[in-house]
Parts: sequence; structure tokens; C-alpha cells
Amino acid sequence: MEADLVVSLGQKALEMTILLAAPVLIATFVVGLVVSVFQAATQIQEMTLAYIPKIVAAMLTVFFLGGWMMSKIVDFTKEILINIPLWIR
Repeated sequence: MEADLVVSLGQKALEMTILLAAPVLIATFVVGLVVSVFQAATQIQEMTLAYIPKIVAAMLTVFFLGGWMMSKIVDFTKEILINIPLWIR
């Protein structure tokens, strides 16, 4: 394997990781922001209040986008496995 191939595979893997993690991270960020604004407006300073909505948002995001995420990772894995004979020469 050449160095540029390894770098390219690493770059594709990082892109896939970011693509799959972004929806969950964005959902939990938005929910955390809304809960923080609510806490600031009502002056409720309970530290554990933000965790439950974030966990629920992450679970719902994975529930609704899990099929898409799984198809993306399966396609990426298939691409890697199919190209192994081409890369090893």
C-alpha cells in the first residue's frame, strides 16, 4: 500500500465518522441550548436537568436516522472490502 492510499482511506473514514456523528451532535447541542436558555430564564440551577432531554434527543435521532446511518456505514464497508484486491498488489 502506498502512503497516499492510506491517507485517502483515513480521510474517507474521518469524513464518514463526521457524517454519522453530526446529526446526533447537532440534536443534542440544540436541545442543550434550549434547556440552558430555559434554565437561565427560570433560574432553575439543577445540573441534572439538561441530561435527560439530551439523552432523549440522541435516542430519537438514532431511532429516526439509524437506517440511513446503517446504510452509509454498510456502503462504506462494502467499498473498502471490494477494493482490497485492487489495493494489494
